[in-house]
Amino acid sequence: MDTRSDKTTMMWFFLGMLFCFMVVESDAQLSENFYASTCPNVERIVQQAITTKYQETRITAPATLRLFFHDCFVGGCDASMLIAADTGDAEKDAPDNLSLAGDGFDMVIKAKVAVEAQCPGVVSCADILALAARDVVSLAGGPGFRVELGRRDGLVSQASRVEGKLPGPELNVKGLVDLFASNGLSMTDMIALSGAHTLGFSHCNRFANRLYNFSTFMPMDPTLDFAFAQDLMKTCPQAGSDPGAVANLDLTTPDVFDNNYYKNLVARKGLFTSDQVLFNDFSSQPTVVRFANNAGDFNDAFTAAMRKLGRVGVKVGNEGEIRRACNAFN
Repeated sequence: MDTRSDKTTMMWFFLGMLFCFMVVESDAQLSENFYASTCPNVERIVQQAITTKYQETRITAPATLRLFFHDCFVGGCDASMLIAADTGDAEKDAPDNLSLAGDGFDMVIKAKVAVEAQCPGVVSCADILALAARDVVSLAGGPGFRVELGRRDGLVSQASRVEGKLPGPELNVKGLVDLFASNGLSMTDMIALSGAHTLGFSHCNRFANRLYNFSTFMPMDPTLDFAFAQDLMKTCPQAGSDPGAVANLDLTTPDVFDNNYYKNLVARKGLFTSDQVLFNDFSSQPTVVRFANNAGDFNDAFTAAMRKLGRVGVKVGNEGEIRRACNAFN
């Protein structure tokens, strides 16, 4: 019996198996060049579609960012938030998602149509949404960054999955940290991603609880700048207010992606409780001050956090599907 031959055979067998596992593992990873051979112009196609939509309405930027965030935090970045169900039981139908602006959905659907015209059945809606989130930041004056690709579209979209997965406007820092940590994101990531509130607006019912205290006729939330509170009360009177009334999340440059959001927090002019607590809490305050004083630090932290967010719960390889249309399963 030639034991050396047997050992050599076994060695090559294990090496072969290891190589197979390595190939499978590498195929299951996201990559910036994932579509290099199958749809090399995908980023340009998506960017053109996003630019057209953005030029029609600036709401596209905050709408798309919020859509991407909500999608990733519920079941992972798999475009499950885009599904429309006749039963009204898809993720987009959950109470926490009813305020998502339709411009974000419309933009992704249009970008998908443009991509399908050149690369049918190749690019996932999840990847298109990730690219769109990057592109709207750049269009609004924010930093550009590379996007990892290779996500597959999810096969589940249920409203019941949303409860408790998204940060509400009333959360304190511990609640925010715990929720982001459950998705592999740090406190710095959380503070940086909160900076997306430099764009967009909110309806009064999301922050009116901070405004009224009839016993003192002062703002109920003492951490709110009094003059700012008075302005908000004009926009959101407690009785007979317009349910469609809104206030900008960033009162200085609401259509520009910049670090003024953090400057507002330092001035006690954060719209949500979950915004202002980032400055009020001593654990997060130093990072808020740093971002307020250094736009470059914020931009770097935001782009790093967006790349990490884009990896949350992704489906890759043989998981999920490549949808023909973003609002329906194949």
